[in-house]
Amino acid sequence: MTQETGGFAALGLHANILSALTAVGYEEPSPIQYQAIPVILSGQDMIGQAQTGTGKTAAFALPILSKIDPAKREPQALILAPTRELALQVATAFETYSKQMPGLNVVAVYGGAPMGPQLKAIRQGAQVIVATPGRLVDHLRRDEKVLSTIQYLVLDEADEMLKLGFMDDLEVIFEAMPKSRQSVLFSATLPHSIRAIAEKHLREPQHIKIAAKTQTVSRIEQAHLMIHADQKTNAVLRLLEVEEFDALIAFVRTKQATLDLASALEAKGYKAAALNGDIAQNQRERVIESLKDGRLDIVVATDVAARGIDVPRITHVFNVDMPYDPESYVHRIGRTGRAGRDGRALLLVTPRERRMLQVIERVTGQKVGEVKLPNAQQVLDARIKKLTNGLAPLVAEAEASHGELLDRLTADIGCSPRALAAALLKKVTNGQSLDLATVERDQPLVPGVSGAPRERRERDGERSGEPRERRAPMPLGEGRARCRTALGARDGMAAKNLLGAILNEGGLAREAIGRIQIRESFSLVELPEDGLERLLTKLKDTRVAGKPLKLRRYRED
Repeated sequence: MTQETGGFAALGLHANILSALTAVGYEEPSPIQYQAIPVILSGQDMIGQAQTGTGKTAAFALPILSKIDPAKREPQALILAPTRELALQVATAFETYSKQMPGLNVVAVYGGAPMGPQLKAIRQGAQVIVATPGRLVDHLRRDEKVLSTIQYLVLDEADEMLKLGFMDDLEVIFEAMPKSRQSVLFSATLPHSIRAIAEKHLREPQHIKIAAKTQTVSRIEQAHLMIHADQKTNAVLRLLEVEEFDALIAFVRTKQATLDLASALEAKGYKAAALNGDIAQNQRERVIESLKDGRLDIVVATDVAARGIDVPRITHVFNVDMPYDPESYVHRIGRTGRAGRDGRALLLVTPRERRMLQVIERVTGQKVGEVKLPNAQQVLDARIKKLTNGLAPLVAEAEASHGELLDRLTADIGCSPRALAAALLKKVTNGQSLDLATVERDQPLVPGVSGAPRERRERDGERSGEPRERRAPMPLGEGRARCRTALGARDGMAAKNLLGAILNEGGLAREAIGRIQIRESFSLVELPEDGLERLLTKLKDTRVAGKPLKLRRYRED
């Protein structure tokens, strides 16, 4: 279906919905809205394939609201979302679009909030339920008739729901609803599992697809830089020095990594916070609100925790850890470049991740160009520029308002205006000298990785009088202990071998294991401090590369 003139009024929406759209300034439907709204209004089941940022929430919310009867005090529409953040975002959208519909109520049902008020709102006749699958199943256990009046079902971001393991919950929910309902499924991708759901639970669905995957990222400037895994924090700090950003999301893979990086940023004076699945819902909401109003500038998040974040002031996305798949990459960088604004996305790539970078470029249809890490001179220039920008607006009026005070201070102190200005600059910069030596001391230059492989460079370092064994280990993360084995590179030890042995024999989750360093004659690995002795006992008979592992706590004194 091609985009036609006439705007939303030509799509057959209810007059009250059109009034609400006019009030919020919506004029022209997006492609997914043009195609999906007439199908949903007609009563057909539908599969909508579209990326985040294409306007898909309005594509199902507007026609469903047009069909709901506010006079009926019973649940009529159910929208399932994979995360609390997305559920809240969708519920807010429904409330916005229904402002001209007296008597229509929306309830958001999600974990981390009391169940009582949610169930009460449903029983009192909220016509629209926006829910996460897990919490909704909890309600069904209390009252199996909760969904007995549902006429319209929407699965939003269905692929993410399956990634999060909600398949069993979805089956319970499907069985609790009338078979006569209209079902709509939205998903960025259509793997076999999604197609199986459609075949089982949708009736001859019409398939609508917004094919241009680059649509989500077309306004976003993308770049990558090659880096070693243990240099990422240092690299992020250097990039932040030279990037002119308003607000930023940094994506990492694990909960612990959100805490570690946020802590490192706070230590450098940035207004940063972590966002992961272990953070309480009320705290998560405070973090997002703080990002919106400027009390926070940086959020370090996992993929799932960042779902539903829509903050217009986000200008940058840092992919500190490589995403698991290209679709996640598109979702991540879609956090910036919102509402027609430009954005910038940077991807840190380790040598082993070059292939995934190529996959991302192929899927998005865009080249992700390489940039180099800022050198010390660039960082120094950026610091001086920030100081200049801060002082420049004050210069014009300062002489008139503070000229006499300057004369008196120079006379009282017995110094020249230049000496006094230098003293004030020292105070403004907290005593920090803006020179190359200071930059190098604050953030040692991280070498690039585009030249010789790291193992060869380290061997070259040994020949130049800098044996690997004598280099100081990297700083430990909080709650971790460093352990040592006498097996090293010369014994055939590789990081994947050591990791596999600990995962298989120790029974740990992958995120529990920290940095692994393979040296020539020994190896180091970071393990949880809590329960360490029990873990080492489990591993006492483990062999790697045919040799006893003999892992012991590493004493660094």
